[in-house]
Amino acid sequence: MFGKNIRLERIIDRETGNAVIVPMDHGISVGPIPGIIDMKSTVNAVSQGGATAVLMQKGIIPYGHRTAGNDVGLILHLSASTNLGSSSDSKVLVSTVEEGLKFGADAVSIHVNLGAETEPQMLSDMGKVSRDCTEWGMPLLVMAYARGPSIKNQFDPEKVAHCARVAAELGADMIKVSYTGDIDSFKNVVKGALAPVLIAGGPKMGSDMDILNMVYDSIEAGGRGVSIGRNIFQHSNPRAMTEAISGIVLKGMTVKEAAKLLK
Repeated sequence: MFGKNIRLERIIDRETGNAVIVPMDHGISVGPIPGIIDMKSTVNAVSQGGATAVLMQKGIIPYGHRTAGNDVGLILHLSASTNLGSSSDSKVLVSTVEEGLKFGADAVSIHVNLGAETEPQMLSDMGKVSRDCTEWGMPLLVMAYARGPSIKNQFDPEKVAHCARVAAELGADMIKVSYTGDIDSFKNVVKGALAPVLIAGGPKMGSDMDILNMVYDSIEAGGRGVSIGRNIFQHSNPRAMTEAISGIVLKGMTVKEAAKLLK
C-alpha cells in the first residue's frame, strides 16, 4: 500500500491530513457552465488559492491541468450521467483506474447514488473499482449520496451516515457526502464512516458566509475537508474563495478570519 500512501500525500495537506478538493466534472452532467469554460484559468486560480487537488473527467485533463507553476493534485473521475436523460441518478463507469495511471492521476473517484433504481449496478461498479485501486495502489474517493424515487430528504443524518458507511465498507480511502446541517448530527456521520469524510458543496449557495460557516462546522464535527465545485469555481473570485476555505480547512482559521480574505 506504499504507492497508495505516496499518492494520497499529493491530494491532501501533509501537516493536517485534510483536503480541499475542487471538482470540475460538471460539464458532462450540465454542460459548459460558467467557471469551467476556461479550464486553465480556473485550475490555476484554485491552485494559487491553496486547493490540494482538482477533479475532472479524462477528456478535460489536457485542457486544464498542470500548467507552469501549477502542481495541484489530480483526481480522475470515473463515472458519469447527464441531466438530459431520464435517469440522471444512475451513474455509469466511463473511465478506469488504469486510465488514471496513464493520465498521471494521483487518485480516482466514483459517484454512487444509494436509492437510485440502478443502485445494485453502481455498488457492483464501486466494488470493481475498489479492487482495481487496491491492485494498483491508487487512492479512491467515493461520492456517496442518498438519491432516488424513495428518498424524501437526501440530507437526513441517518441516510448520510448510511451512505458514508457504505463507501467505507467497499474500500473508500476518502468519502464525500452531503453536510447534514449541524455539528452534532455530522459528528455521528464522521464517527460511523471510519474513513476520512469530506463535505460536498451542493448547489450554488446564497452567500459566502453560508459556505464558510458550513465548512467551519464540518471541520468542528471531525470532517477532514471539502470537495466543493460550483461554490468555488463560479465565485466572482475563485482564488479568494479557495483561500478562504483553505484557511479554515488547512490553517485552522475562524470564519471571521477566513472572510477577511474575500474583501
